[in-house]
Amino acid sequence: MECINIKTNKIRDTFNIKEEIYGLTDKDVEIRISRGQVNKIPTPPSRTLGQMIRANFFNVFNSLNLILATIVILAGSPKNAIFAGIIVVNSIMGVAQELNARKTLEKLSVLSMAHAKVLRSGKEIEVSIEELVIDDVVCLCCGNQILADCKVLYADELEVDESMLTGESDPVYKKEGQEILSGSFIITGEGYAKVNKVGSNTYSSKLADEAREFKAVNSELQNSISKIIKLLLILIVPLGGALTATQILLVHSGWRDAAIGTVSGIVGMIPEGLVLLTSATFIVSVVRLAKYDTLVQQLSATEVLARVDVLCVDKTGTITEGTFNLDEVVVLGCRDKKEIDLVLGTLVHNLPSKNPTQKAILEKYEDNPDITIIEKVPFSSKRKWGGIIMKGYGAWVMGAPEVLLGDRYKEFSEIIEKDAAEGKRVLLLGKVNQLSLKEGLTETIQEAALILIEDVIRKDAPKVLKYFKEEGVHLKVISGDNPVTVSAVARRAGMEGYDRYVDARTLPKDIKELKDVVDNYTVFGRVTPHQKRDIIKALQSKGHTVAMTGDGVNDVLALKEADCGIAMANGSEATKAVAQLVLLKSNFEALPKIVAEGRKQINNLERVAELFLSKTVFFVGLSLVFSIMLLPYPILPIQAALVGSCAIGIPSFFLALEPSTGRVRSGFLKRILTVSIPNGIIMVGFTTVAFVTTHLAGASLRHCRSVALLVFLGVSLVVLIRVAFPITRFKLFLVVAMIACSVLCFTTPIGRMVFSLTRISFKEWILVAAFTAASWPMITICVRLIRKFFKRNNKISRYIA
Repeated sequence: MECINIKTNKIRDTFNIKEEIYGLTDKDVEIRISRGQVNKIPTPPSRTLGQMIRANFFNVFNSLNLILATIVILAGSPKNAIFAGIIVVNSIMGVAQELNARKTLEKLSVLSMAHAKVLRSGKEIEVSIEELVIDDVVCLCCGNQILADCKVLYADELEVDESMLTGESDPVYKKEGQEILSGSFIITGEGYAKVNKVGSNTYSSKLADEAREFKAVNSELQNSISKIIKLLLILIVPLGGALTATQILLVHSGWRDAAIGTVSGIVGMIPEGLVLLTSATFIVSVVRLAKYDTLVQQLSATEVLARVDVLCVDKTGTITEGTFNLDEVVVLGCRDKKEIDLVLGTLVHNLPSKNPTQKAILEKYEDNPDITIIEKVPFSSKRKWGGIIMKGYGAWVMGAPEVLLGDRYKEFSEIIEKDAAEGKRVLLLGKVNQLSLKEGLTETIQEAALILIEDVIRKDAPKVLKYFKEEGVHLKVISGDNPVTVSAVARRAGMEGYDRYVDARTLPKDIKELKDVVDNYTVFGRVTPHQKRDIIKALQSKGHTVAMTGDGVNDVLALKEADCGIAMANGSEATKAVAQLVLLKSNFEALPKIVAEGRKQINNLERVAELFLSKTVFFVGLSLVFSIMLLPYPILPIQAALVGSCAIGIPSFFLALEPSTGRVRSGFLKRILTVSIPNGIIMVGFTTVAFVTTHLAGASLRHCRSVALLVFLGVSLVVLIRVAFPITRFKLFLVVAMIACSVLCFTTPIGRMVFSLTRISFKEWILVAAFTAASWPMITICVRLIRKFFKRNNKISRYIA
């Protein structure tokens, strides 16, 4: 982005103080650094090592497990406290993963750190946000984020977006002497400002904290698991009390046996592995996405992106490279071509905002004609035109033909739309008889020439668009350009539905009305920044999960509103500050890889969640049943650990790494409960029958528990096989290995000793095999019944969701 020549006479006349013209000297900077007057950003609120240890080790689950392990040890059975050791290992892994993720985030954050252009010793240099010092003279250009609180020294049509500070999205015109707060953005114009506040006193430090904050933001997965945990915490007290009373008072077992039985029931109810796996999944996603040069600024972004079913893209910088070629200048009427060239060259050299369109024209008009400029009005996406008043030549404007011509557009629509249909951006150069342009256009435009600009399509765009089409993600192109032009660009890029385009000026302003038509179009042209935001809102109101890509200031409102905002690193600082994901190499081709990674992580997490919650339902049901039946608890903690390892923990770790495709749908809790509840019920039913049958036959308690455990383990392995479908070679190997480990524990002396088991007769093995085989069709039937129940009871279904 170009800035004003710092040595023009205009600036010399404006300032009499040398340091304000040439900025600080190196010695001045050193003095301010020694005084601590540096824009040092406070340490981002990422968790320290101590906080990570406290969060992973000293939480409600670990505290509960520690208490239960202590009770078991006091009861004289240390081996039954092995579940506490597993928790410690998981906690250590959690800290290690979080440290790795923090290291990755900090590295990427440095790469994406905001920079500013400042004047030092009369030279324009670029410094990072933390190298700014008090009294630095900052160069203000269109699209830049203000990184420290400043006072305007010189302004040339300077308009600032303060929406992130005040909530007001209308641009604010700034003059010399006025304040510009950090966190605002330059929309149009350029100038200079002197830094008067740095460090923690500025708004930019607060923005940096929010942008780089390392925490697990609320997500559907986390909210669903929180609901389950809250319910379990409510159930643990009455069930634990009832189980304790039953085991001591009614079963007539000693306090030691009662304590071990009660602990086993309570430990089994807690799905601590699922909680750890969820946090680990988000953290691992951050690290893996770093491979694709993607900075994740909110941990929930990977989950949200995995759920996206509508992707809104800005044409410029996404489908196209953001660069243009000047194709042709078509003179209209009897205008002199030399006059047009002179006016056009003067206009593009003197308008403050050097946007890509102006740069394309500048490549042809390299020389700046020596003409006195009386007034300039920079181009803005809201006005859709810019202009100048030249001494001896009058007022000239350049912008969107539809806007400049108004009702007369029909006279030129045929030639304009013909070029637009070929994918060219068409601008109108016109003369207007006005003494000032500050208050807008009040007189009729005298058409002079059409300027044809051609977009350059990204090489990777067709492949990316094809990927999203195949994945069931609907694409919308939202652009400020002529809808016909945008449609042609979309066609060249291979986008489906490119012919369903609309001029956004014809769309209803009310969100409710917009909601009814927004799905009818693929291409939206002549869209203002506010309309971009409204289109996102309308899509969300129809139940869509919407992602938005952008790189310009005019995309900020939409990026903030989208479920997942994706910014390009070569875009404005504004977009990077509000986005959840930043593509550090501005590589649109990386987006499919990012989406695929997110889908794999979240789909696999949902798949293995069935294993954990089935166990939870089982132990809740088992505690209730045996409290009512007044029988000894059938599963010891060490035995529960065996099932938790062979049928849940170990296989879930490997299954979570498997490839997985398909968009992540909403309704996680409802879907997982429709399978976990039947699984748990069948486990409880068969385990109870096995225990009672053996107990009535006069077998010892240890033998009854061995048979009951084998049934529980067999049905759990059936659930594992169902979760592993479709079976691959690796999954088959994994399942067979887990079955083999389970069998060894029952058939080897050391296995029986460790897990407190006895030899099981051949008839009992046959009985267990029958129960295990019957569990598959029984689970299938129960799942269908539960789904029908939820379908018929919409209130319950909505409450769960």
